[in-house]
Amino acid sequence: MTNNDLQAAWAYHNGTKHSDQSIRSNPHFLDWETQPIPFKIYPRLEPIALPQALASTHVAALRAIAAPSTGVGGPPVLTTQTLAEVFHFSAGITKRARYPGGEIYFRAAACTGALYHIDLYLVCADLPDLASGVYHFGPHDFALRRLRHGDYRAFLAQACGEEPHVSSAPAVIVCASTYWRNAWKYQSRAYRHCFWDNGTILANLLAVAVAHGLPAHIVLGFVDSEVSRFLGLDDEREGVISVVPLGYGPGSKPPPAPPVEALALETQPLSKSEVDYPAIRAMHAASSLEDAAEVVSWRARAPRFSPAMAAVPSSERGSQPRVLPLSPPQDDAVPHDALEEVIRRRGSTREFAREPISLEQLSTILDRATRGVPTDFSAAKGPALNHLYLIVNAVDGLAPGAYVYQPEASALELLKAGTFRRDAGHLGLGQEIPADAAVDVFFLTDLQQVLERWGNRGYRAAQLEAAVMGGKLYLAAYAQGLGASGLTFFDDDVTEFFSPHAAGKSVMFLIALGKSAKRRVR
Repeated sequence: MTNNDLQAAWAYHNGTKHSDQSIRSNPHFLDWETQPIPFKIYPRLEPIALPQALASTHVAALRAIAAPSTGVGGPPVLTTQTLAEVFHFSAGITKRARYPGGEIYFRAAACTGALYHIDLYLVCADLPDLASGVYHFGPHDFALRRLRHGDYRAFLAQACGEEPHVSSAPAVIVCASTYWRNAWKYQSRAYRHCFWDNGTILANLLAVAVAHGLPAHIVLGFVDSEVSRFLGLDDEREGVISVVPLGYGPGSKPPPAPPVEALALETQPLSKSEVDYPAIRAMHAASSLEDAAEVVSWRARAPRFSPAMAAVPSSERGSQPRVLPLSPPQDDAVPHDALEEVIRRRGSTREFAREPISLEQLSTILDRATRGVPTDFSAAKGPALNHLYLIVNAVDGLAPGAYVYQPEASALELLKAGTFRRDAGHLGLGQEIPADAAVDVFFLTDLQQVLERWGNRGYRAAQLEAAVMGGKLYLAAYAQGLGASGLTFFDDDVTEFFSPHAAGKSVMFLIALGKSAKRRVR
């Protein structure tokens, strides 16, 4: 099965949709006896402690979210201090809470079910205080463990089709998922969560990179089997999700890499037994790229949608458009809470107060979160793959109803007016959270055209892009003293609700925004 066999993506997507029937007929239950541990642990590798004293860049979160991740001026020198801050504020433990049965870990980025199945690996040249090598980041003890000695950046660059950002970076972060750590609860649908949960981490990582003046870029084109073998992953149970070059060395070219021998590193068992979900493995294989030539060819595909793939305005559908221009405030008129402070207080709101947020707050969230995601599969400006559809329940100055966001015009187009709290609750899998929230933001894409353009790997791209923007929505909300919560959904019901505008589109992500019922002091 190849990347261009599009039936594989449709089979997975349709087979993992939620509906009333699928929820009622699913006998799955949480087996607490087999709950996986939340970390990947190498018991025989010595930890290399990262600096514990983490500084603040004092860069405002709303600025870091919106600014391009290109760096300013000369390339900053990467040190373990900088890496510690990147790792901590992207995927580290921000606080711990004890309870009679153990301890709960709160992480820097949101994750489905708080199951934290995404691991970060570092591939680097010799840095001032860290020898070149391949490392695994362990959040549990905030340390690196070296898997390989030597500079392997040339190998990774080749596996990425000599992608320029990878070739010139002094350090590269590779993100991978251990499927069972999420599938324990979410079964085959967990493959979607690989990209959702990596996307929220990447939203943080991009913002932290901006705050440090580091160029960062998301690379989705790589030879899966080579990168997986390079990291010593178990292809039956783990998959590489994304590659993120960090920093830039002008005119630099990595030296030839040492031989890539097979790794046989012991890891602690996740649980006493695991359940296999073949659909995850099949979808990952069907969307894999087999060699560097295919990576280059895949990346060369037209990077942006054709005009037919853009949202169709009402005026072209034969009705008078009802468009509300937004006026996002300038940077000096919004909260200037530092990025690190916002990440530390970020959570996932479990109960919203049925109170309105301001139109200015919503405008700021939408504007700052949709200024582009730097990737190797789409242009830098604007959401190229996903469109944002909103159910507005309570926003001062904005009538309740269903809307679609037009980022290029910085405007909301009203699709239908009315109070849709009950609908929002149903679409969010019958939960109170989306019904109580001020706004629910759904990310939808024309999946058929995405797949025709990028093959099955386009499914990964659409999921990941939506989640990165969703992660930015999280941070933009918390930067303004609001709350946010990522949710799952009834797939086809969402499309039907926003149709005819959304006809033929597929849902990638959902996030609820509003005021938390448990107010936090900023």
